[in-house]
Amino acid sequence: MAAPTTTAPAPPGRRRSVTGTRRSVAVLFLLPALVLLGALVVYPIGYSLIRSFYNANGDGFAGFDNYKAIFTDDGIRTALKNNVIWVVFAPTVSTALGLIFAVLTERVRWGTAFKLVVFMPMAISMLAAGIIFRLVYDQDPGKGVANAVWVGIHDTFAQSSAFPNAHPGRESPLKADQGGFITAATVHTGQTVTLPLVGVAPDQMPGGAKKAVAAKADPGKITGTAWQDFTRGKGVGTLGVPDPSEVGYDGMRIEAVKNGKVVASTKAAADGTFTLPAAADGAQLRLPASNFKQPYNGVDWLGPSLVTPAIIGSYVWMWAGFAMVLIAAGLAGLPRELLEAARVDGATEWQVFRKVTIPLLAPVLAVVTVTLMINVLKVFDLVYIIAPGSSQDDANVLALELYRKGFSEGQPGIASAIAVFLLLLVIPVMWFNVRRLRREERR
Repeated sequence: MAAPTTTAPAPPGRRRSVTGTRRSVAVLFLLPALVLLGALVVYPIGYSLIRSFYNANGDGFAGFDNYKAIFTDDGIRTALKNNVIWVVFAPTVSTALGLIFAVLTERVRWGTAFKLVVFMPMAISMLAAGIIFRLVYDQDPGKGVANAVWVGIHDTFAQSSAFPNAHPGRESPLKADQGGFITAATVHTGQTVTLPLVGVAPDQMPGGAKKAVAAKADPGKITGTAWQDFTRGKGVGTLGVPDPSEVGYDGMRIEAVKNGKVVASTKAAADGTFTLPAAADGAQLRLPASNFKQPYNGVDWLGPSLVTPAIIGSYVWMWAGFAMVLIAAGLAGLPRELLEAARVDGATEWQVFRKVTIPLLAPVLAVVTVTLMINVLKVFDLVYIIAPGSSQDDANVLALELYRKGFSEGQPGIASAIAVFLLLLVIPVMWFNVRRLRREERR
């Protein structure tokens, strides 16, 4: 029987040589990445840190003055406040919507198509999304989609007046009164009253308006006509008298007022004529302000009070799809037997979602939320593009203020301090994420 053969161990010098060769090859492959990392990350961070301690010209040591400016400059304080709003609401809303979309589309046949549509905004750059939402939030309902929808809903329940620009013309018996108009003299039964107005374009007159006619006197009542007292052409028509080409103010509200109280009211017919009862005797006739209410132009989305929520809305539109895809991937990996066991035990779908699905998805939800928090701390493009110049100070964030201080206001020292401050804000979030990932690896 042959004796077993053994392989002699390699000499210690050779083992060290092989290990050193492998390390050299590894360093050689990593060198380009290390050079890029140093040039694009380490050097800028180091330079910004040093520059943050110098004045605007860079020739004088400023100490911590640039960092003090972060908490004393009004513009930077507004940016800091807005960043807090962004960090609290944008990741929360995006993650919540992503969770809802992922859960609701899990069992439907068209779920993949829906997810594709929701995820599509991620393919759009921040610049393009900013331009899109600048148009969406336009104040003019004819241009801005948001206001077009809002005005449509508003006008369904509260119609605007058909006579917003109407006003008394020359030799009119009316005078201004609390946004409307009132007769200078009192009226009496059996009297015919004329209420001529001008200022309504022909294409804005009510569709049911007819040619104005002079009202006929009624002994026990007050009658009159409210109409558009204007005929095209120089010297054509007679003031204070309905002419053949003039039309009545169909639906114009007329009130009889005594001692500040309305004692009777009515609306003009299609030809502008109206009738008031005997109770209006001795009263003044008033055309209330409701007749002249300006058309509703919607919400000033990009005004000082709503500009930040509006921009956050555009961010959610872009990133809810990102959250949905990650959460859907986590949802697909959940152990189905646990969900079915909860249902067998009598749990409702809401209880399964709240007490089983969400706890199991907690690691995924944490990853999505933390990633979006880091992302919103650096948000710049959307705010810069969507917020108009008049509201940009109100929508300001730290990244935008960094750009303005460094490139518009010539204060690179403060800009560098803001950059370092942003880095300090991101580090705890990144540290939390790294610790969580390491705990997951140990499991």
